[in-house]
Amino acid sequence: MTWVEAIGWLGAALAITGSAMKTIIPLRCIGIAANICSLIFSSFTHNYPSLVVNLILLPLNSVRLYQMLGLIKRVKKASKSDLSMDWLKPFMTRRKTKAGEVLFAKGDVATCMFYTLSGRYRLKEIGIELVQGQVVGEMGFLSPDNTRTQTLECIEGGEVLSISYDEVRQLYFQNPQFGFYFLRLSSERLFHNMQRMEEEIARLRAALPQVETVQKAASA
Repeated sequence: MTWVEAIGWLGAALAITGSAMKTIIPLRCIGIAANICSLIFSSFTHNYPSLVVNLILLPLNSVRLYQMLGLIKRVKKASKSDLSMDWLKPFMTRRKTKAGEVLFAKGDVATCMFYTLSGRYRLKEIGIELVQGQVVGEMGFLSPDNTRTQTLECIEGGEVLSISYDEVRQLYFQNPQFGFYFLRLSSERLFHNMQRMEEEIARLRAALPQVETVQKAASA
């Protein structure tokens, strides 16, 4: 067996191995190595159809590998970035709000989320007041039936930015930075709600002995 034949067999083995790969980066790396081996073999054996095919596949695999490595780099960067909404604002629509206006009510079908620019807003059921620079309405996107879990009312006129869930879905799949942003935003909101619930439970437990003392005094 000559060294050219050995390279040809190596290229064939690499092509078979690449077909068995389950992850994209190893697949592209092995594909590039197989293309190089096949190019060498085809050039020495004058197999021009194979030569042309691998001349096309080699830059294609190289570009796809570069894009995937760039995507992974952006994902890692996004996972460590802050929760700034500045880059998302161009995709949102500005609207004015009036005092007493209900932006959405509990049980409504959720179709969009909001970012508060000015004014004051309140989540009615839990009594939380929202001021400037806060995101609200994202939990409806995650709920199984896409319904609102709270009522948001305006208590002082101002402006908000809104973005539809359809646009959110497009950004989620197209932009890994937004995907990580939305994941962190939702997780932060859930952990905040859990903390408030734990504080409320602790407050009720602390008040329980006082209630029992008052009941005993009333029954005596």
